Amino acid sequence: MNSDNRVIVSGCGPVGAVTTLALVRKGIPVTLIEQLPDAAEDQRAATIHTPTVAMLVELGLEKEMFSDAPSGGMQAPLFHFRDRATGELIAVFDISLLKGEVPYPYVVQWEQYKLVHAALPYIKASGLGEVRFSAKLTGLTQTEDHVEATITNGAGETEKLLGKYLIGTDGGSSAVRKLADIAFEGFTWPERFIKIGTSFDFGATGQGFCTRNYFFDPDEWLNLFKVKGYGPPGIWRGVLPVPETETDEEALSMESIQRRLQRIHQKPGDYEIPYYALYAVHQRVAETFNKGRVLLAGDCAHVNNPIGGMGMNGGIHDAVNLAEKLADVWFGRADGRALDRYTRQRRTAQVDYVQAQTIENKRKLEERDPAIRRRHLDALRRTSEDVTLHKKFLYRSSLIDSLNSANAVQ
Repeated sequence: MNSDNRVIVSGCGPVGAVTTLALVRKGIPVTLIEQLPDAAEDQRAATIHTPTVAMLVELGLEKEMFSDAPSGGMQAPLFHFRDRATGELIAVFDISLLKGEVPYPYVVQWEQYKLVHAALPYIKASGLGEVRFSAKLTGLTQTEDHVEATITNGAGETEKLLGKYLIGTDGGSSAVRKLADIAFEGFTWPERFIKIGTSFDFGATGQGFCTRNYFFDPDEWLNLFKVKGYGPPGIWRGVLPVPETETDEEALSMESIQRRLQRIHQKPGDYEIPYYALYAVHQRVAETFNKGRVLLAGDCAHVNNPIGGMGMNGGIHDAVNLAEKLADVWFGRADGRALDRYTRQRRTAQVDYVQAQTIENKRKLEERDPAIRRRHLDALRRTSEDVTLHKKFLYRSSLIDSLNSANAVQ
């Protein structure tokens, strides 16, 4: 059994990697465990909103994030809203209008696995961070002054790890949250979402698409974003709903996937598709983000639909907030009540902003009533054309309001 003078972080996704990096930067020893044999190259979140860009720069990831290489991100100040039925461009929003008000007036399209791979070398080089793969959390107990984690390796051998705290960053089906017996309150959408990646360049179709596009459609709304992928020409990702009446097998058939892409832009021949995935979508928030010496962050603490790119960003905001408070407790600048404040602040961000905003985003994109739909589109256009309203929309959609409101909670 190893020394207990450390924090154990379970889950090496973007939130786990950022949490670990933030803690070692503050001088706290960390063991980061991950049940997979290596950091996953999963094609999930990619949008880094402006306040999150600032956080990652502060953590020392500026060079990697802004690299021109395929491992770096793409700056994207613009995003569009379109009516899919007519092809009409409803509204253009430009984050560069916030120049002088925020340090990075754009989002960075940077796939989450690239963020993880950028953070890991710094964690390992810190002298305070240990990263252990093929280490699955299978048991958890805690006392007044430490936690004991049982981990199982790929060969089925078990080991006990002791730590002062254990942070769960292990996703929506979190073992940490379940072992700590923390309720996960909310609901699951009846339809599933499908994400399809293609190397076809939608930007060259003459339809005027920018890097981030949202399409209103009562039958099949669409989010269409571009990322660098593994290099030119990059990857365009489409996220679309799959109705309850369509089986998983039907949705994942190549015929169905090609049909969905051809509906975005009809072209001769099939689309080249490097990846696709079908998944259930939840809106849930843990009843607490701290229970004794167990703490939750990211999808382990809250999940939401991906419309607006708020899930990973909210998780990174959790990580930075938690690292600051845990460091204050660790070095005796505050007592354990600081961790109660972490829950109050980050639950406020989730419940009042992220959950409310992502649910509203989805419902507006899929609105079926023609009159209500028209009112939504007209209101969005008016918002984009008025500079004051435009900026107000950007502050909310970029999670700046969420962050400021949460940080003000005592």
